[in-house]
Amino acid sequence: MGGRRRPAVRAALEEGRLLLAPSGLEDPLREAELLLAHALGCDRLTLRVDPPEPSPEALALYRSLLLRRARREPYAYLTGRAEFRSREFRVGPGVLVPRPETEHLVEEALRLLPPDRAARVVDVGTGSGCIALSVALERPRAEVIGVDRSEAALGFARANAAALGAGGNLSFVAGDLLEGIIGRFGLVLSNPPYVAEGEEVDPEVLHEPREALFAGADGMEVYRRLVPAAAAALAPGGWLLLEVSPERAREVEALARAAGFAVEEALRDLAGRERVLRLHK
Repeated sequence: MGGRRRPAVRAALEEGRLLLAPSGLEDPLREAELLLAHALGCDRLTLRVDPPEPSPEALALYRSLLLRRARREPYAYLTGRAEFRSREFRVGPGVLVPRPETEHLVEEALRLLPPDRAARVVDVGTGSGCIALSVALERPRAEVIGVDRSEAALGFARANAAALGAGGNLSFVAGDLLEGIIGRFGLVLSNPPYVAEGEEVDPEVLHEPREALFAGADGMEVYRRLVPAAAAALAPGGWLLLEVSPERAREVEALARAAGFAVEEALRDLAGRERVLRLHK
């Protein structure tokens, strides 16, 4: 770095690195750069090449973000946004942060939904709305319903729908799984909670809503309710797409077969682990 403004930036980054170093983050300096860039309203490249002058207000914001990140609060909560399928979604405490592996669920849904054909789709446990919104925006002929029992999550989902310009083919409703959802569907998809109580997780995960993550002693509690409910809600020939923990894929497949589904395929994520089950009624 060079130039008259850069010593202040260097000092701020060193302050951040030292504060974040004991927290167990993999790269404290990178984390400090991201947070300072956010506080200054620029990107990391600008921060390195020609950063703006840090104002007292920006430095105060930066230091407050550092303290929250040192407690391992998710980065997406600090900035209020997360990327999913190249779109920006608003997130914050009370809603699950979208994960890259969930994009596989959406990609498979799009393969099953021809662009020129109408369909009814329900996303169970919609959270931020990233799944339902992606399908509704990329398949405008589909009628998509996102359902969640968390009013906080639905608030984020509706805000994201407004920000991304979703059309009239998308709606969000409050409910527990598929209770109260009327009619039959061609596709049910869900990224349900599947972490077992007591299972070791990343410290950042503990800041996210427990009801969106944990599912009983064995992580199967929601699947046991959702799979038969989906079988009842699907039209003959319909599809159920489920994101799963790779360790529990076989158990979920057994549940699906017992509910009358044919297990078509277990789709793998970029790490080669089974991540999405495609089930055919």
